[in-house]
This record gives sequence, structure tokens and C-alpha cells, in this order.
Amino acid sequence: MTDTLQRTPLFDLMGNARTIGFSGWEMPVQFSSITQEHQAVRTAVGMFDISHMGAFSLKGNVLEQIQRLVPSDLSRLQPGQAQYTVLLNSQGGIIDDLIFYYQGGTGNEQSWITIVNAATMQKDWNWMQTNLDLNQLQLENRSQNKTLIAVQGPQAVGQLQALVQGSIESLKAFEHTEASFNEQPIFVARTGYTGEDGFEVMSAPEVGRALWQALLAAGVTPCGLGARDTLRLEAAMCLYGQDINDETTPLEAGLGWLVHLDRKGEFIGRSVLEQQKAEGVKKRLMALQLEGRNIARHDYPILNAGETVGIVTSGTLSPTLGYPVALGYVPTELATIGNTVEVSIRGKAYPATIVKKPFYKASR
Repeated sequence: MTDTLQRTPLFDLMGNARTIGFSGWEMPVQFSSITQEHQAVRTAVGMFDISHMGAFSLKGNVLEQIQRLVPSDLSRLQPGQAQYTVLLNSQGGIIDDLIFYYQGGTGNEQSWITIVNAATMQKDWNWMQTNLDLNQLQLENRSQNKTLIAVQGPQAVGQLQALVQGSIESLKAFEHTEASFNEQPIFVARTGYTGEDGFEVMSAPEVGRALWQALLAAGVTPCGLGARDTLRLEAAMCLYGQDINDETTPLEAGLGWLVHLDRKGEFIGRSVLEQQKAEGVKKRLMALQLEGRNIARHDYPILNAGETVGIVTSGTLSPTLGYPVALGYVPTELATIGNTVEVSIRGKAYPATIVKKPFYKASR
């Protein structure tokens, strides 16, 4: 690896993991095998170092300000609740997908945290600096001075609760709390990017290092970016830069449930979404199921009657389901469950059926 890649505070605890460059960071892609790590999360519990992701804190008159940046109505959040949403540009395109966590306080005493993607951290920071009234709030970049560990899987709650002080078992999905580990404060959210139950834990670097080692000693499987990608794809969760970007809107990307036009006022990109809502979108991000081992990869053409009509954004051989799955944009007139299109794989066309998202849903 080149010296230009950053390393997280947990990097030297990664053992013999195979690493790759990812968004400017040297990150573990796998520890054992992607399939073994994937199945550990689906059947038991795995953990991921996601400390490369960005974290901003916002204090002051926050709600009024951030409501103008996202299409989701954040005003209904209670302290200890969170909302997955998207930052939009003036054309309704997605600058990033992120989660806003409301910690508490009212008026000018509010406290919020947002976790953003590593690849877009600087872009998000610049956008917020430009489009928030910094006389109304204090925006702090906490990205460099923290660890973030995702503990995911059906056994995640038991494994994590045994190590931390403070109840996390009672947290519902997208709720969060302050707890402690080794008598040091940690931020625990019941969120994740795998389609399984689980938590994301933010702490000071030395606390995160001790927590990682304690989880490892308890038998939690360390997992890399490879399994993280196959897990999120089975759950049909978008990857920024592939499935969504500055030129796709949430309505096109199947994220219409984040758009609350009837519940909130003006926000950046609203007029474009209003127009799309009224006229309909021209393309949609759909789930595709292929046969055999015909894997549709990122940027492979989607065909209809021999003509290229769309593009695959993500694809893999599903370790859980045993067949190839993909996400891709197709024209709206073709975007019907049960329709068959084709994907061009190394110059040959293979059938792909449009299916309902997600491919896999965990039993709670």
C-alpha cells in the first residue's frame, strides 16, 4: 500500500487481514473468506471496522437548519431516535446518504450527530458549511478522533450487551443511547448496513481498540469490506457512488419513502422532486435475479430486445441465496416485478428477472 492511504485507529489490530485502498483508506477486505464472514453475520455475529466513515456533531438551532438540506421530515424525531436520509443538490441529485441522530435538547440547545460516507466526507462537510447558517449552530468535524465499530448479526445484542454498561437490549431499530465500556463513554446506535440486527458503536480511539479486542476475545468474527458489500447487496441497500450519486434522485433510486413532500416546507431540490412526483420518473433502480453463475457486475449493460436500456450498478453471487443478484437502472416502462430483461456479460446476453427488493430479509 502507498503511504498516502490513511489508516484507522484499529488498523494494527487487523491481524493478517488482506487490505485494499478504499476511499483514501487502507481497509481490510477480508480476514478469512468473504463467504465465511458473510455467513457469520447472517447466522451469528460479526464486526466491522468502519472508523473511516465521517462523523459530524451539530449543536444549536439544528433542526430548522438541517430540514432545508434533506427531503425527509426530521421534526418528528424524539431524543434517542435517528433517521436515514439523503443530502440533495439543487437538481434533486443525491450528494450522500447519511443518518442524522437526535441526541436531545430544544431550541438553541439541540445536539445532533450525523454519520456520513468516507468517500463523500469532505464534500458533505463543504456542502454543510455552505448551506447551513453557522450563526445558528456549531458544526464540528469529529471524523479523525474516533473509532466506529459495527457489530452485526442475530447474536449481536447478546454479545455486545455482555461487554457494555447500560441497557442496549431495549433499543429499537434506529434508536441510540449513551452507554459505557470499561467505564468510558460510548455512543451506541441500533443501526447497520447488513440487513441484520446489530449496532454501531462510536467511541474515543483507545476505547474502541479495547472494545474490538474484547469482542474478538468473545468470539465475534472480524469481517471486511467484501462481506459488508455482499451483505448490504442482499438487503438491497444502496452503495453511494455506484447505486446512487449526484445525478440520481431518491425517487429514481427507490428511496421515495425518504421524500416527505406533504409533511415539510422548502428544501434544496424540492421543485425537481415535485415535478418527478407529478410526471413520473424515467428510470428506476430495480432488483435483478440471474440464473446459474452469470454474475452481473457494476457497469454491465442492461438490454431489452437487443438494445442497451440501462446499467447494472451492483452485482454479486449471493452467499445466502446461492444465485446471482444485482441492482440496476431500467426505464420505468420496464420496471415491473416479473419482467425479464437481459444483462450483457462479456459480450453475451443472459436473462435477468426483475424481482421485489430486498433479495433477503432477516427474521426478527
